[in-house]
Amino acid sequence: MGRAPQGGAVTRGLAASVMLGLAMAATSALTGALTPTVKLSQMQAQFKLETMIPAAFSDWTVDATVVPVQVDPERQSVLEKIYDQTLSRTYINKAGDRVMLSIAYGGDQSRALQLHLPEVCYAAQGFDMLKSGEGALATRFGALPVRRLVAKQNSRVEPITYWITVGDKAVKSSFERKLQRLAYGLSGKIPDGMLVRVSSIQADEESAYRLQDRFVGQMLDVLDGKDRVRLLGSPGQGG
Repeated sequence: MGRAPQGGAVTRGLAASVMLGLAMAATSALTGALTPTVKLSQMQAQFKLETMIPAAFSDWTVDATVVPVQVDPERQSVLEKIYDQTLSRTYINKAGDRVMLSIAYGGDQSRALQLHLPEVCYAAQGFDMLKSGEGALATRFGALPVRRLVAKQNSRVEPITYWITVGDKAVKSSFERKLQRLAYGLSGKIPDGMLVRVSSIQADEESAYRLQDRFVGQMLDVLDGKDRVRLLGSPGQGG
């Protein structure tokens, strides 16, 4: 009478161990099946930011005397692991207005290699972030979801506009970025990503944003279709 419960307990324990082993094996197999292996960047035509973005367009030309915010050497080494290409330029127009342009492209936007946000970059350089919010930049190719920031360091006030693409979609929040990466991951693909930032040193933020919007619109107007899609995402795909 006293041995039966022990035998039953052993049997149940063995069954539980077998079930646990099967569950672990199934989880491992499912994880392997859902792990993306194909980089979207390898399926697309190659490009170079330096030649894709014109050094002169409309009434804008590159002004080599002003350099956009740069990062310290330690952080730069980290960014070089995240991004495959970067571009930093300052443009000036005939009226003397200046706009700083910074673009970063990463061919692998998996969880381990996420886009480096301007909020982090500017704070690391000693700027105070005075404002941060969502916005929309109207273009001839549709409304573009952007973030508007205002950074300040001593007497320098720098309104900033930036947007992010993951794969073929412009996304406006961290949640949307995660959803887009997940959607690609479920199809076995690793998305690429683009971060485009424009800024100007100007105390009047609304005037600065109007200048930046005009600059972006004029830049987009001179790009061919495939390059414009790289910067904006596919038509109708913006968030």
